Amino acid sequence: MAVIDREVEIALDTTRDRHGRTVHHHTATAARARRNHAAVEAYAMDLAPRAGELLTAAHRALDELPPARHTSGWRSVLDSLAASHAEIMRVLDAPPTPGSDAEREQHASLWPHLAAWADYGSIAADLTAQHHQPAPELADEERQMWTERAQAAQRRGELELMESWYAADGRRITLAYLVEDDTSTTIALAGDPDGPECQVIGHYDNEYAAGQALPRPAPPGVLRPDVSRFNRPEPVPEVSLQELRRDVVEARTAADVSEALLATTQRGYDAGPLVRLQELLKTAGQFAFALESVQGRQVAARLHALGRQVEFLAREVHEAADDLGETIAVLPPHRTPAPRIRPRPALDTTPPAPPPRTTATARHR
Repeated sequence: MAVIDREVEIALDTTRDRHGRTVHHHTATAARARRNHAAVEAYAMDLAPRAGELLTAAHRALDELPPARHTSGWRSVLDSLAASHAEIMRVLDAPPTPGSDAEREQHASLWPHLAAWADYGSIAADLTAQHHQPAPELADEERQMWTERAQAAQRRGELELMESWYAADGRRITLAYLVEDDTSTTIALAGDPDGPECQVIGHYDNEYAAGQALPRPAPPGVLRPDVSRFNRPEPVPEVSLQELRRDVVEARTAADVSEALLATTQRGYDAGPLVRLQELLKTAGQFAFALESVQGRQVAARLHALGRQVEFLAREVHEAADDLGETIAVLPPHRTPAPRIRPRPALDTTPPAPPPRTTATARHR
């Protein structure tokens, strides 16, 4: 699905103008029809014979997991995937005439179901891998001793975090190198590495041994539950900063430059780059906060402050643009353009004589 989606995005890019607006609608419709057809064929070949068995195994694994905040959400995802599979199979069992309008319409109606499997089918696959039995964790006394060593290394700046994931029981697991006296030990932490509740649950000879002993990673979460990588909305028209700068370089009047500056601060559907930057910082801050960690909250606060600064900058740019437009001015005529083409010399023009050459040897004192 990722390959199919990438190919159609490349095709759709050719149907848009430089601002992202679709201008070749028939070509775009044909590209999406090819995408839908390829996705249906891929599902029929790869997933249709196995989807039911996969969902059954995922439900069985989910029933065996300890209760956690995410288990009900995973169950809803599995139920949704089952409904999508049933709808896809209903069409595959009674296909319309190949190449007909009815086939194209049915494939288009199946695309949301196919996209759901592309987005969340990995959750079902990951759940079936949760049968792994992790090794016993450290006993209380040994856990406390290793935790104190890790905290001391962290204060020295010698605790190097490598990888982090969530286990199926909801605990955050982090692999780290504990450096002491030029020696390094692979350890596993449970909890936020910067929080007071973090504890060392194991130490290992290497990363491979740690991976074999620790709980398997659970499927990571999403920032917003209603967003699909494979079913994105039509892109919003957007003017790039590069194009606005070119408009300024080519401008002749203050009003032209004022208009380019105002475009950066425009809000609404076709918002300008400064407003888009503020939206990006806000969304990134929401992501950092959603990590539910000490450092995540700190970064979220920084991003929030940066967003406020960009908001202030946008107001200043808007006011400066208004002031520039009110000057009612043009560039003075002495700023003449550089000639691109120079006139050729006349045929009867005698070329200038070259400078005289001397054969005397220069003498230096």
